[in-house]
Amino acid sequence: MRKLVVAMFISLDGYIEGPNKQLVGPAWSADLGKYWIDYNIERAGATLYGRVSYEGMAAYWTSPAADSKEAARLTALPKFVLSTTLKTATWANTTIVSDDIAGTVNRLKAEPGKDLMMFGGAGAANTLTRLGLVDEYRILLNNLVLGGGTPLFQGGYDQFGLDLLDVQKFDSGAVLLSYKPKGK
Repeated sequence: MRKLVVAMFISLDGYIEGPNKQLVGPAWSADLGKYWIDYNIERAGATLYGRVSYEGMAAYWTSPAADSKEAARLTALPKFVLSTTLKTATWANTTIVSDDIAGTVNRLKAEPGKDLMMFGGAGAANTLTRLGLVDEYRILLNNLVLGGGTPLFQGGYDQFGLDLLDVQKFDSGAVLLSYKPKGK
């Protein structure tokens, strides 16, 4: 059975993007390439996104600027967009999931293969959290305070505990925190 892993950047004050919707990613470093990008892509059997993050990722990873092995690997992966408003997908191997999210994700988790990786979408991540579908949170804590923006955890679910799986300090000063919900 595959795991559903939410893998996202977050600022020290809890935001995945700033007040003007700017990305909260850490500075590029060798550690970021090895332990974040390569690690996550190598373990991905499929990716999940919310609509806004999908549109941004599709625009970037299909652009000439992203002509790389990572772009080719992400393009080849099956992609699932959790959205009730997106009607057509522009990135190869994309399926839009507009209803029965729990059923779809549970079917994907039951398939053999590598993990399901969610790389973006606070709203979608919160939906998956509310539905109890997340098996691991891989949070890259950026050494930055934004003072506002879009929080990763937006509420609407009961309090739950997490078990720490791993902590790793990056050469940029960012810290990778891996957790699983208690009881999973």
